[in-house]
Amino acid sequence: MRLTTKGRFAVNAMIDIALREELGPVSLNDIGLRQQVSLSSLEQLFSKLRLRELVTSTRGPGGGYALGRRSDGITVADIVYAVEDATPKSKQPGATPAQDMTQDLWDAMNEKMINFMQSVTLERLVLNQLARGVRIEKKPPPNRGV
Repeated sequence: MRLTTKGRFAVNAMIDIALREELGPVSLNDIGLRQQVSLSSLEQLFSKLRLRELVTSTRGPGGGYALGRRSDGITVADIVYAVEDATPKSKQPGATPAQDMTQDLWDAMNEKMINFMQSVTLERLVLNQLARGVRIEKKPPPNRGV
């Protein structure tokens, strides 16, 4: 499994949504401003998250994204696999003897990392943020015009 900035951005964005789930859908623009991530990057990530049903979208004024299921049912591994297009790797056929010498080490380390990411839920990450004193701003009412 590869851990990239894309995976980190996705986990941060999912925490952002989970923190504000009581306030309704969260716009990508708001997430981008808080997380300092470009809107185009978030759009790419959220299309993948939506395909895996980790988020749902609402169109129109006051629309945005919400969690697709409960935060205690979403793991860091779910999020990372969704955006990294990752699947567990199997041994490469025809590997050289030098590659075989350490392959077991890398496979074991990868398995530990996957197990750890599967054990950490979005709910746990949200509770950690709240314990740190993260403040959630109230959502202003949408401008409906006259």
